[in-house]
Amino acid sequence: MTDRPASWRMPTPTQMEKPAADAARRPAAPAAAPDAPLPAEYWESVLKDPRAIATEAQMRQRRLSEIQRHVLRVTCRRCERTVEIQTADAVRLYGDNAVWKDVAQRLLDNTCQQRTGRHEEDGCWPAFETP
Repeated sequence: MTDRPASWRMPTPTQMEKPAADAARRPAAPAAAPDAPLPAEYWESVLKDPRAIATEAQMRQRRLSEIQRHVLRVTCRRCERTVEIQTADAVRLYGDNAVWKDVAQRLLDNTCQQRTGRHEEDGCWPAFETP
C-alpha cells in the first residue's frame, strides 16, 4: 500500500484541455446526407447476410430438400404449443418434395388440443419460427 492520495491518478485541468483543443482544431468528418445513396459495399454485406436469404413467407413455401436449417420449429398461436423436428427426420417422414408449410400444419394437427367440432375453428394456427 502506498501513501499517495487518489488525486495523483487524475489528469490536471491543462492535461484535460489539450485533447479537447486538438479535437476542436481538426475538421469534422462530413456526414452523409439523409437522402444520399448508400455505398455498394453496404448492399453487398446486407445481401450476403444469411438472415437475408429468405423471408418468413418464402421459408414457408420451401420444400424440405431446399431448407438448410438443422431444426425446424413451428408454434401454435392459439394454444402456444411448440413443435420441433430435425430437417432430416421431416424429410424421412414426409419426403423431399413436401412443402414446409404443409408439414408444419400436419405436425401441429397431429397433437392438437383445441378441437371444437367446427371446421373453421378447429386446429392450430401455425407461427413459423427461426431457431
